[in-house]
Order: sequence, then structure tokens, then C-alpha cells
Amino acid sequence: MSPQTAATAPAAPDTGARTPEADGIITDARRRIDDLDGRIIGLVQERMAVSAVIQRERITSGGRRVNLAREMEILAHYRDQLGKPGTALAMTLLELSRGQI
Repeated sequence: MSPQTAATAPAAPDTGARTPEADGIITDARRRIDDLDGRIIGLVQERMAVSAVIQRERITSGGRRVNLAREMEILAHYRDQLGKPGTALAMTLLELSRGQI
């Protein structure tokens, strides 16, 4: 490889590994995480769309946009499954899903 090619070639991300074996495992695991993140983002977007349908129907029928009792159920479910950080995650999901219509 010429010096100019080496300078322009994209560098592999630093894994922090001390051995080639560990570097390979970390690189593969990071690919899996990237795939999972893509799927999670897709699911969040799907959740937002379904929430918009619920809100639209609730408002059209004369109800309120937000159902606080249902939101409390969701918060409790996430907290029970994931602990205190689950509550923060649920709050973020609820915030993303509220008021889209």
C-alpha cells in the first residue's frame, strides 16, 4: 500500500482490545449491537405510529389525547422489567409518542 493510500484509507475503529482475538470478538459484537440498534429504532418508530392511531381515535371520539392511567401502567411495566433506568426509558418512549397528531 502506498503512503498516500494508507493516509486516505478509513481506519478501523479502535476496540481497546489487547489481542487480535479480543479485537475480533469486540468487532463482531459491535456489529450485532449496531444491528440491534437499527431494529430498536425501527420498533420505536412503529410504536410512535401506533400511538398516533390511538391518539387520533381517542380525540376523534371526544376523549383526551393522553391517558395518564395508561402511561402509569407503561412506566410501571418498564420499571418492573428494567429497574429504575427502565422508567427513564419509558418516559422517553412516551415523550416520543405523545402529541404526534
